[in-house]
Amino acid sequence: MRDTHARTGAPHAARAPERTPAPRRRALVRRAAVTSAVACALTAAFAPGVVAAPAPDGGPAEGKVLTHAAATTAQDEKQVRAYWTPARIAALNTQVKDVPPRAGKDGAPWGKGGAVDTTVGRLFFTDHGEDSSCTATAVPSANGSTVVTAGHCLNGTDLAGEHNQWQTHVLYVPGYRDGKAPLGTFVVRWSVVNSVWLENDQIHARFDAHDQGFAVVGRNERGQTLRQATGAPQGISYDAPGDRPAVQFGYPRAASDPAREGLPEYTGREAAYCQGAPRQYPGTPDHAEPAGIWGAACVMGGGASGGPRLGGFSAATGRGEVVGVNTQSAFMDAAGKACEESAGSGCVRHLVGPQFTTALTKPLHDRAERLS
Repeated sequence: MRDTHARTGAPHAARAPERTPAPRRRALVRRAAVTSAVACALTAAFAPGVVAAPAPDGGPAEGKVLTHAAATTAQDEKQVRAYWTPARIAALNTQVKDVPPRAGKDGAPWGKGGAVDTTVGRLFFTDHGEDSSCTATAVPSANGSTVVTAGHCLNGTDLAGEHNQWQTHVLYVPGYRDGKAPLGTFVVRWSVVNSVWLENDQIHARFDAHDQGFAVVGRNERGQTLRQATGAPQGISYDAPGDRPAVQFGYPRAASDPAREGLPEYTGREAAYCQGAPRQYPGTPDHAEPAGIWGAACVMGGGASGGPRLGGFSAATGRGEVVGVNTQSAFMDAAGKACEESAGSGCVRHLVGPQFTTALTKPLHDRAERLS
């Protein structure tokens, strides 16, 4: 993650190949020194199909919104649906292994039903020519067709941290499970991110708070809107304290714990979750994180990116409020300081991401829910 399409954790050579877009890889591979350039990113920001909307009266960067037309015509939608054949989707799942089930607060299969099964889904897309997936969540909106995810699940760089591109063939499948789409599939029509995100690269942690975005989907194959097909969405909350208990969901294709690698919930086939008290990730001395990057101890790997961090969650109903999204892995010790994975059992892997704020998140949400 960051690898996130959430790739998080140590390399898994045995897994089917999967791209690791530069920004998500940064936290996972210790920000390997790579030459990065942002000229292409700035060009992409004003490419055809993208509308830049700065904050009124020259406001701060937090208020700059980019709207990208993804698949807005009937022909576009037809092409996206034709692209995602069952075989292509299955190719993104990693191999199930015969290993003993092992569940804990840092990772377990969901399997409890409720609103999670209708509001949290898998987000498929093509990233720089290679297929990948993230997680996205239905949230309240005037159009009844808006989901929230990570910014890098909508727009990412190549492996060198260059050449920002909007993801293509973007398809949202709420309640996805082992190849099934019980509520239908929804093609993404519009992608909405903050313009600062298009300046991201593999080196600078200062962009991490902007790794969030919204997507607006069309109708499913039955002609239903997202709201009609799924019912009430999850709630959404801005400026909530980051240290409150939370539950994080995702469709990971890997686990950072070798003992759980290959269980169905870590192969992309079904939703997994982690729960606990989130901690704020400070970053390393060389790469300090901006304030507001939070997450709980969690073994979910690539594919969990964009999944929701839900506050005020009820296991009985499967409902809560999205207070942030998963974007990257982070290792912290008992004192909350960054540590190296090789440091031993006292260095714990967390799945972290930006906490939603009125300044940065609300303008994106406001723009998305007005699109159709």
